[in-house]
Amino acid sequence: MINEAALLESKALRDSVLERTEVLDRVKALSLLPDGMHVTTAMVAAYFQVGVKTIRSLVVDHRAELETNGYRVLTGTELSSFKELSGIQSHTASLALFSRRAVLNVAMLLRDSKVARQVRTYLLDMEYMARTQPVDNPVHRDADSLDDRIDQRITHILGKTVVPMFNALIETSGEHRRELIALRAGVQTVERKLRQHHARLQRLEGPREDRPLAGVMASIDAMNGREFEEYVAELLRRDGCTCVVLRGGRGDRGIDITGRTADGRHVAVQCKRFAPYLSVTSPDVQKFVGAAKVLHTSEVALFVATCPFTPDAVTVATDGGVTAVHRGLLEEWSAGAALAVLA
Repeated sequence: MINEAALLESKALRDSVLERTEVLDRVKALSLLPDGMHVTTAMVAAYFQVGVKTIRSLVVDHRAELETNGYRVLTGTELSSFKELSGIQSHTASLALFSRRAVLNVAMLLRDSKVARQVRTYLLDMEYMARTQPVDNPVHRDADSLDDRIDQRITHILGKTVVPMFNALIETSGEHRRELIALRAGVQTVERKLRQHHARLQRLEGPREDRPLAGVMASIDAMNGREFEEYVAELLRRDGCTCVVLRGGRGDRGIDITGRTADGRHVAVQCKRFAPYLSVTSPDVQKFVGAAKVLHTSEVALFVATCPFTPDAVTVATDGGVTAVHRGLLEEWSAGAALAVLA
């Protein structure tokens, strides 16, 4: 998996993910100029929550790379034509423009920006998911199986044949005893490392029930609001809930999903697909408490969000009998952990 440090340092790695510009809007809405294709330096700075000087300094250091990905400076007649076509008002003699690719490029170069770090995190999650999706390829399966058998066979030969052979030679040889002992030690080291390598591969490739699947939150963040509600409804059904109904939309009275737990208790759910750098606030939870407990008289109330809750929101949820399913808990729930309140 590509790590963030490598992404910051390697142009080749940055180039490999520059097509994933959609990640920008999953982190934060990127406002575009009226032409629907470009943003100015000030708009880039606002997106990443840094100063304009920071972006300009970055351009100075990486101008050639950024120009390759759509950064350009308009002057003269080209600037006049752009103003006329796009309808923007600018009295400067030049105008620097960034394409979406160039903005993503900035995200992979800008170190001291919380938004840029979040973009890089999404890129890493998406890249990991793409690389680890199972491929139904019998040739690859056969090759992997063959490699595994070869590794085990080599280990078996070293342990059962080569080492005993050295033992016999050492017993009968006086002149080269020291050299043979050293060679045997080397063979035993190789055998031990092969066994450790095989055990490590089994741990890495085997199922891990103690942690969520890598990239699960990137998949959830890629959903729209309705898809997220349907996803949460499926999690409820997976955990034994019945009569699960999606009610999101006009007239939902603050409740997106209703249902019953396995033991018959009424369930009301609010789903919020917010950007991960935002937080659910106490007014959000207060409205849901009223809807869930007063209007729907639910016995189990879940506020499921793709972001954290503020401390005040957590307090309101606890006092109001609402289970706050924050981003971390949602990741665990998605990976198979059951919500205690549904048991």
